[in-house]
Amino acid sequence: MNASVLWLAYWKARTCLECAESSASLVLRATRSSVGTRTSVTKGCWIVAAVLKGFPRAFQEQSVLRVGELRLFGVHSKELGVELLFDGPTDPDPAKQNEIIENWIALGVDAIAAACENKEGISTALRKAKKKGIKVLTYDSDANPDARDFFVNQATPEGIGNTLMDEASRLCDDSGEFAIITASLTAANMNEWQKYIEARRSSKHPNMKMVALRPCDDLKDKAQSEATALLSANPNIKLIMAICSPAVPGAAEAVKQAGKTGTVKVIGLGLPSENRKYVKDGVTQSVILWKTIDLGYLTIQATAALAKGELKPGATTYKAGRLGEMQIKGDNILLGQPFVFNKDNIDQFNF
Repeated sequence: MNASVLWLAYWKARTCLECAESSASLVLRATRSSVGTRTSVTKGCWIVAAVLKGFPRAFQEQSVLRVGELRLFGVHSKELGVELLFDGPTDPDPAKQNEIIENWIALGVDAIAAACENKEGISTALRKAKKKGIKVLTYDSDANPDARDFFVNQATPEGIGNTLMDEASRLCDDSGEFAIITASLTAANMNEWQKYIEARRSSKHPNMKMVALRPCDDLKDKAQSEATALLSANPNIKLIMAICSPAVPGAAEAVKQAGKTGTVKVIGLGLPSENRKYVKDGVTQSVILWKTIDLGYLTIQATAALAKGELKPGATTYKAGRLGEMQIKGDNILLGQPFVFNKDNIDQFNF
């Protein structure tokens, strides 16, 4: 049986090589279609809906857009017998994720993959989907475990937290004040990372002191404003750690404009392309991330396999196309360890 995979993305309006629809949605497929108006599914086909967070993080955009630019969706269509589509609103309201999931339940999809804006809020809708016999996979940011079958984990929260904290300590000679800028105080994945950042700090770097945590709503300009306020309120601060993509260049710009390049270090989770200038200018010391293209690829592969019954609970490994054999720990499909981009290697990467 041929499988038709529907990739529903909560997407910021944007134009790319193969993506152009209305300000509210983007559709990527061999022949364009508006998913939002779709009221039926193709008989005899598997339908898989994959949901990103509202007001998507830049690394998520790159994860999907670069796959599109490289025409890997076309490859998936041939390899897996799938059809890939995007659609979705542009704002970060968690309730809108629930609305879209409700629509997909009514549509009769076979599987849903979701990057969760609010862990508790989306879990209710995902549980409803499971009760209807729909397979559920989460990625990037998890739901409650009972609301899904698998979680595609770009890197373990412990690995991310440890890498961030170790890098911060290294740059500060293992002593000094630092602050964290996050996207929101409710983002499930970032709260989990913060838990492990603090655990690593207390156990391995007790002379490092976190003096503030500020949300930036995933906006570069607000991150810059928050970083400027942090610099003013904390004259002894040695490092700003940004754990959402827009916050890294936002914090860097604040440090640069304050004339504190090199004095106050900047690190965070983000894309090399968005931070290259700041890294090469010595404003940002390290950018940490996973390989975003691989995250999108693995999610598509795993979602299609889950829909078709090829990936089942209890599995310990999964062969994900060009990525090869991936390890599964419990119900987590593991992509790998975080990678540190710095002045020495950042020009080797173009995403």
